[in-house]
Amino acid sequence: MTELKTFNRTEIPNWCPGCGNFGIIAGVKKTLAELDFKPENTVLVSGVGCFAKLPYWVKVNGFVGLHGRSLPVAQGIKLANQNLNVIAFGGDGDGYGEGGNHFTHACRRNINMAYFVHNNGVFGLTTGQYSPASEKGRKSKSSPLGSTEKPVNPLALAISAGATFVARTYAGNLKEMVEIMKKAILHDGFAFVDIIQPCVTFNPQHSFDYYNDKVYYLDDKHDSNNKLQALEKALEWEQEEKFACGIFYQE
Repeated sequence: MTELKTFNRTEIPNWCPGCGNFGIIAGVKKTLAELDFKPENTVLVSGVGCFAKLPYWVKVNGFVGLHGRSLPVAQGIKLANQNLNVIAFGGDGDGYGEGGNHFTHACRRNINMAYFVHNNGVFGLTTGQYSPASEKGRKSKSSPLGSTEKPVNPLALAISAGATFVARTYAGNLKEMVEIMKKAILHDGFAFVDIIQPCVTFNPQHSFDYYNDKVYYLDDKHDSNNKLQALEKALEWEQEEKFACGIFYQE
């Protein structure tokens, strides 16, 4: 079995202390090790954002491209070599804003790959502007009077666009995150996972304590094969301030 240390590099991540990305990169390395993936057969693809530095610090093949363009590159890599383990990464700004069109069509095409989106509710790399996932009324450098837009619902969008695996997880719970990552990667088709993570510097009100009180996990009563039930559960957070985690839908 591939050891976790196989994926370690000597470079040290320069994310802010306490950033949720540290939990996500730990989850990615643990997932790759438990799936017994080899570095030479694995490719991590990202775009632009704090999240996008992740391939720098995992000892596998990596490609860091343009803002919002990780999915077309990742799809091209997978189409060119079906034997590679390809994982694309996005951020809530990168993936749901600039890359929103690629996201929708990747769901529809159902290419066999996984897409993990780091969702912290702001553009962290450019110092806290509001993103497509920011709450309505959020004040920032780009919305001094408060955002007038409702946040995008990525889970509902993915389900309705045709993704065959749709899930949400939380960077603060490593064990559950790894299990969902493994299932997403092993899924035969396009697997999308929205990963909730705090941005302790530019979105401190949505801290680990904030999410710890509001995150819960789907139980056996949820039928992940029922698209209508999955969509209803995905719409829940728009009415109530709580975050269901787990597999919402899979075919």
